[in-house]
Amino acid sequence: MTEQGYQVIARRWRPKQFDELVGQDHIVQTLRNAIEANRIAHAYLFVGPRGTGKTSTARLFAKALNAEGGPSVEPDNDSDISQSIMNGSCMDVIEIDGASNNSVDQIRSLREECQYAPSQCTFKIYIIDEVHMLTTAAFNALLKTLEEPPAHVKFFFATTESHKVLPTIVSRCQRFEFRPISNVVIAEKLTLIAKAEGIEVEENAVNAIARLANGGMRDAQSILDQMISFCGKSIKESDVLDVYGLIGIGEIQALAEAMAGLEFPKIIDRIGRYVAEGRDLIRVHHDLMDYIRKVLLDAISHKGTSSLLGTPMTTASLMRMSNVLQKGEFSVRKGLSERSNFEIVLLKAAEESRSLEIDSLIEKVVASEKNDEKKKHG
Repeated sequence: MTEQGYQVIARRWRPKQFDELVGQDHIVQTLRNAIEANRIAHAYLFVGPRGTGKTSTARLFAKALNAEGGPSVEPDNDSDISQSIMNGSCMDVIEIDGASNNSVDQIRSLREECQYAPSQCTFKIYIIDEVHMLTTAAFNALLKTLEEPPAHVKFFFATTESHKVLPTIVSRCQRFEFRPISNVVIAEKLTLIAKAEGIEVEENAVNAIARLANGGMRDAQSILDQMISFCGKSIKESDVLDVYGLIGIGEIQALAEAMAGLEFPKIIDRIGRYVAEGRDLIRVHHDLMDYIRKVLLDAISHKGTSSLLGTPMTTASLMRMSNVLQKGEFSVRKGLSERSNFEIVLLKAAEESRSLEIDSLIEKVVASEKNDEKKKHG
């Protein structure tokens, strides 16, 4: 008997039922309602960033439609059909990679195959991942089948770039938008996984992984997997920061406070330390923009001023700071000197945030002096 190889966390923790799919409640509810009302369309387009559950949802939907005894929102996980669909061995649920199967001949072959009835399931289902990679000719070859598909055939398309899918294809599908998953939801799921796996993970470490994942659950699980390989049974925030070149949220706050206080030497010193420690400045820039956004939202909710940065900041100041940071992102990423560009962007963002307020203050002082002069000579 051969020993089974290690299976990564992202595969072992792939959802087996709709209620295990996190962060996409609006989609789960709609598909559940469609199944219960027996209003199943013939083609679906799943759109969204990578790692947000598009392919997992397609498999779960295929499993639900082909449940023994008819479509069910809670199919039996242990049935042969359910297991074969989830492990990719079902002959009637065909997964196709759009990047490597994008020619018109391959799509014509698919059109011929889909005329045949399913061998063991209720429906023959084609899951085409990265469907935007199909050629225009391949899309056109698919159109006829999408217009008049056999009753036993369903198409599930997934893409990260919906704008590249022909409008004639999109118009024949029910479209579902997958959202980036919030850091809170990702952190909760990772905590649950770590507990089940017998891994001790600091709360700040989980939050750092969630920040790194950029809304993708699969990326978050892959990062957790790598951290387990690196750290073993105990993962600390400092481990995640060191491996991925991040800085802690406390450092992000301190950097933002230095910007708010126009403490230019502190800004330069901190950036120099990040470079010496091998931190990823692009990632620091991204996290800083995210934090300034939170401060801006705080200002909006507190009558236009936030004190989160130590120095009171108005919404106008924070918007100017955020605007400079956003405009400077490209120069940090693509410039010749990442460090120099990052320093300039942060210094400029700090100065711009206060410039109009200083101008306004000068105008008030000048106006006050003029009034005093008038009173003297009045």
